Amino acid sequence: MADCIFCKIASGEINAKVVYDDADVVAFLDLNPQAPTHALIVPRRHIDRLTAATEADAELLGKLQLAAAKVAKVLKVEGAFRLVTNNGKGAGQSVDHLHYHLLGGRKLLWPPG
Repeated sequence: MADCIFCKIASGEINAKVVYDDADVVAFLDLNPQAPTHALIVPRRHIDRLTAATEADAELLGKLQLAAAKVAKVLKVEGAFRLVTNNGKGAGQSVDHLHYHLLGGRKLLWPPG
């Protein structure tokens, strides 16, 4: 989508501190971190939110999960991290592009909300 900030980051049109990228996924540090380690993991192809994904997206969704594990290792939090996605504005999604928050670097409490 032409006006999607995450699409622009994924295409390189907007700079970000990229910590991982491959043909399908890009991960970059969050500008407003909620933990000492906070990266966003996004598919390069625009999908509005998780509930907009279809069976045809199954492989891409798996790649996002595997990329998250790689990002955790790059950021040295592979032993303890949280992976979160918000689906819709009521859940806290502020950018309409599917993305996962990888949070780590401190003890994360449960329940989270």
